[in-house]
Amino acid sequence: MRYTTTKAAIGSRLSTRRALLLLHLAGAALFAIAGAGPARAQSTGIAACDDFLQKYDSCVTSKLPEAQRATYKAQLDQTRKMWVDMAKNPSAKSTMEGTCKQTMDAIKTSLQSFGCSF
Repeated sequence: MRYTTTKAAIGSRLSTRRALLLLHLAGAALFAIAGAGPARAQSTGIAACDDFLQKYDSCVTSKLPEAQRATYKAQLDQTRKMWVDMAKNPSAKSTMEGTCKQTMDAIKTSLQSFGCSF
């Protein structure tokens, strides 16, 4: 009986060590993802769109008050996802450069009050 208890205790310690190792690895992965930032953001493959998204992100992270950043970041993420998806469609991709330029013109005016320039 003593052998079984000892074996179970050893197995339990190994399980705890494995769990801790997995937690450390998961934490390191999340840290690496968070540290990647906008430089590793998904590209649309269209220079005008990627340029706008980079400038918008830079403006939001460096100029906007902390209380408003989450809202603007959510809009940025939504726009990036929409444009990446659109770029996968050849018929939509052909019109995206103009769409991205129009979006930049419309948004840059509203962000000038924060000191952002595009």
